[in-house]
Amino acid sequence: MADPSSYRPKPGEIPDSPGVYRFRDEHRRVIYVGKAKSLRQRLANYFQDLAGLHPRTRSMVTTAASVEWTVVSTEVEALQLEYSWIKEYDPRFNVKYRDDKSYPYLAVTMNEEYPRVQVMRGHKKKGVRYFGPYAHAWAIRDTVDLLLRVFPVRTCSAGVFKNAARTGRPCLLGYIGKCSAPCVDRVSAEDHRELADEFCDFMTGRTNTYIRRLEKQMAEAADDMEYERAARLRDDIGALKKAMEKNAVVLADATDADLIAVAEDELEAAVQIFHVRGGRVRGQRGWVTDKVEEITTGALVEHALQQLYGEETGDAVPKEVLVPALPDPVEPVQEWLAGRRGSGVSLRIPQRGDKKALMETVQRNAQQALVLHKTKRASDLTTRSRALEEIADALDLDSAPLRIECYDISHLQGDDVVASMVVFEDGLARKSEYRRFQIKGFAGQDDVRSMHEVITRRFRRYLAEKEKTGEWTDGDNAETPEIDRNGEIVGTGLTEDDGRPKKFAYPPQLVVVDGGAPQVAAARRAMDELGIDDIAVCGLAKRLEEVWLPGDDDPVVLPRTSEGLYLLQRVRDEAHRFAITYQRTKRSKRFRSSPLDDVPGLGDTRKQALLKHFGSLKKLRSATIDQICEVPGIGRKTAETIAVALARSAPAAPAVNTATGEIMEEEPGTMGSSGEPVTTGAPDERRGQET
Repeated sequence: MADPSSYRPKPGEIPDSPGVYRFRDEHRRVIYVGKAKSLRQRLANYFQDLAGLHPRTRSMVTTAASVEWTVVSTEVEALQLEYSWIKEYDPRFNVKYRDDKSYPYLAVTMNEEYPRVQVMRGHKKKGVRYFGPYAHAWAIRDTVDLLLRVFPVRTCSAGVFKNAARTGRPCLLGYIGKCSAPCVDRVSAEDHRELADEFCDFMTGRTNTYIRRLEKQMAEAADDMEYERAARLRDDIGALKKAMEKNAVVLADATDADLIAVAEDELEAAVQIFHVRGGRVRGQRGWVTDKVEEITTGALVEHALQQLYGEETGDAVPKEVLVPALPDPVEPVQEWLAGRRGSGVSLRIPQRGDKKALMETVQRNAQQALVLHKTKRASDLTTRSRALEEIADALDLDSAPLRIECYDISHLQGDDVVASMVVFEDGLARKSEYRRFQIKGFAGQDDVRSMHEVITRRFRRYLAEKEKTGEWTDGDNAETPEIDRNGEIVGTGLTEDDGRPKKFAYPPQLVVVDGGAPQVAAARRAMDELGIDDIAVCGLAKRLEEVWLPGDDDPVVLPRTSEGLYLLQRVRDEAHRFAITYQRTKRSKRFRSSPLDDVPGLGDTRKQALLKHFGSLKKLRSATIDQICEVPGIGRKTAETIAVALARSAPAAPAVNTATGEIMEEEPGTMGSSGEPVTTGAPDERRGQET
């Protein structure tokens, strides 16, 4: 590990101008490439106190052994040079997008004497028109098969073309009218190229022109009583319309745009791009990347733009690029895109209308791609085993933690404080073992105290189960749980009579808490108070993804590519999701509670009838028993019960208009849009499920 001060440039050596810099390791390999508006200010950030650097940046500067830079005139030149060097050196610490597949394109080889329509992958060639990318090659072939009725362009390979020219006999497509057969001189090279140009025009979105022309020719053929020709033109029009239907119109005014969305977490990011041409989605592609450097969404977008348009020119760069966040600064990127296109390019965030709605669709695709990527990664047995081994090594455990429990606290400004417990066995979520807690020991917000209470309650139950079954560990008499081939707990000690595992009978090898040193100390203290010293504890702090151990002043920083860190993050995120879901459920029940809930036998229908008749709980509370009896379905005995229940309940606080400060006449939330009672009241603690 190198000391950054050993290769830090001397003061005044670094120029205060735009440029691109490279960090090299001891073997002279480039490990990071970056650009800066001011090289002096940017590089100074890398040579500050290591404790103030992000862990990923700290890892990079301690791996490097030297730094060098190149001065350029403008930020646009810096952007271009950065892209070139990233492509050339493939630095390990730069963001690198990985295609989950090689996307196929519909290509027209306009650089040949007789242009050919085909499916192409890989690097783009000069003089070839590309359309797409498409998700599947068969989608391209289906579209081409429909269009060849109207634009019979050559699709055969060079070998087939030469063989047909030698024998004087066209291929099958030439006989059935789906190729103009330039191989046997049925059309000239000029006429065939014109067909290819028309095919390209149609693919770029100029569809209405050809359909109107064919409709006019069909009408003329019908007038001339050339019914067979009219029928063929009718079929051609149907083929074109069917090809158009494959890409539904999503944006009006024949918009040409690319929409880029990013879904990310602390470790990875997924990028999705929709290519819209002529108002239609012509293609879709996506990447997944490891976030090996500390990076913002805007910077991720900038890297995606470099990847997408770094080798494109002309119409391949659309007039409009819609993104979720703008690079900072945005002007050099916009100027660079305009230079690639040869004309102005609008780079912006959609704010309203169809474009914003389509961007939301692209965002959902990006989120699903990230979830799918993580699911595939988590389902691999070898990867899970490596993750558990890495956790054991990092935390100095005796063996891999086959059962991990994670705890998280959730609340809303100190109200409805709850906790969650999630369980992962062999690296996979075991949802039947999840538990949730209501914090009862105190009122208010105190995450550390809440964590202590939850850990205490969970392991007190564990000890109670062991005592009940006589399963106290006493030397060689300790009973070992038996696990079947499906990972289920069997045997008398840890299972109920029906074979199901007892709620808290099986201890974890590792307890993970969502938080830093204070939460970890509280969990360890709770276990020490119960006399439990054979269960490891750690915490995962979300800000920097640091792993904290009890009593340590410094956290454990797992490598960025560590599968163990990925597993701990997934466990922590699942605990957070489970906790916040429970907290929201409790809050919703509290806001929807009503004094009428305590009236036995009073269902939702009669509650709604009462509120509809009186208009609010305030008026219902002031009504007499005879007036309540006037409501259909309410008898005198029920009316008396309602009056007693309303008299016992404390009146809700009056609603205040926050704009004017006025006290409103009606009680707040007395009736929802669906007609259900939604008055604010004290939570019904008896309804909450807690362990």
